[in-house]
Amino acid sequence: MATTADQSGRVALVTGANTGIGLEIARALAARHATVVLACRNTDSARRAALDITTSVPGADVRTVPLNLADLNSIAAAAASLCDTFPVIDLLINNAGVMASEPSRTVDGFESDFGTNFLGHFALTGRLIDVINAAPAARIVTVSSITHRRRTATLDFDDLHSHNGFDTALTYSRSKMAGMTFMIEMQRRLSVAGHSTISLAAHPGGVRTNILHNQNPLVRMVYNPRLARLTSWFTQSPADGARPVLRAALDPDAEGGDFFGPSGRGELVGPPVPVAISRRAQDPDSGRRLWDAAEEMTKVRFLNDGTHHLDADEPRTR
Repeated sequence: MATTADQSGRVALVTGANTGIGLEIARALAARHATVVLACRNTDSARRAALDITTSVPGADVRTVPLNLADLNSIAAAAASLCDTFPVIDLLINNAGVMASEPSRTVDGFESDFGTNFLGHFALTGRLIDVINAAPAARIVTVSSITHRRRTATLDFDDLHSHNGFDTALTYSRSKMAGMTFMIEMQRRLSVAGHSTISLAAHPGGVRTNILHNQNPLVRMVYNPRLARLTSWFTQSPADGARPVLRAALDPDAEGGDFFGPSGRGELVGPPVPVAISRRAQDPDSGRRLWDAAEEMTKVRFLNDGTHHLDADEPRTR
């Protein structure tokens, strides 16, 4: 596995790159001489992250772009700016994510986890697909979770937005199932269209990050970085959690549809290896149905009949 190859001349876009795993992914890519774009909701936090990276990696080429994945207009604006700036994007790391502790909605009325973790990245990918496919060997990496393999993580196409009931763990795992189903379906469509771009996924394991900051006190305590010495047998640092994502992004032997995760205890810690994907995420009928639903909700269409994204002011379905 060679993930240390020089990335000079390549452009990498990382969503949610201001903290945690996203920041460490961006730092590692900058250290390999890629031009790295931090796509973040909080612009001040993004600037601090960029300074953090350039301080630790002198000479790094780090840019920022405002991006709120819970707002389709913000996604459209970010994508337009990126397409104007970069003729090609070689790596898209769909990393940003939320885990709501109570029912909440995006700007466009979607359930927050589903709308941010899946629909936001679906819309962003669709609006960037032309500049991604313009790269000679582009990769789109979905950052997922082992929770997508839970028995209950089934896509309910009659209630994708959890109107009929909300449960933190269930809603989050279903959003990750949607992301994995999207990853597999996107690889199918890229292959059929004859593009060299490949779609892959990775999960970071049990990482001490702030995505759990709204969860119950016990969960927050277990994943508290200050307790790392006590929990290191089943939790790891953001830098270690970034390794499966970097393997998906950089391993020359990786193929479309691959999924990487930690090799250690319960896939929570350890070096990255190929890991199992839920059969449900690989179901072609489910993939097509989810893709159609996402296009209808976001009004972003790509990798089907040759029609790419619609304008941001097109009417939306909520």
